[in-house]
Amino acid sequence: MGVKERLALGVRVELPESPPLLVVVGDKGFIMCGYLNLDVAEELGAVAATVSGVRTVDDVLEAPIRGLTSRARDLGIKEGMKGIEALELMMGPDERPQ
Repeated sequence: MGVKERLALGVRVELPESPPLLVVVGDKGFIMCGYLNLDVAEELGAVAATVSGVRTVDDVLEAPIRGLTSRARDLGIKEGMKGIEALELMMGPDERPQ
């Protein structure tokens, strides 16, 4: 998917008898559904945020951020902002020549 004229990766994994696992990865970090562990992301020093109640990548982008690591907070990501806003902050600067 395109974000700020750069590419981000959205992954949806179907799970048996469960909602899907979802993660959207940008240049500097990722947004994950509630299946993945935010405490571990913090321990590893990752730029990460969580959303809940999502079933598609589009849902991840529209959902409010529910939790985040300290490194995500340092990028300006805040609880309550939409996933797409957080993802935009996770995308690197456009380093292509003008």
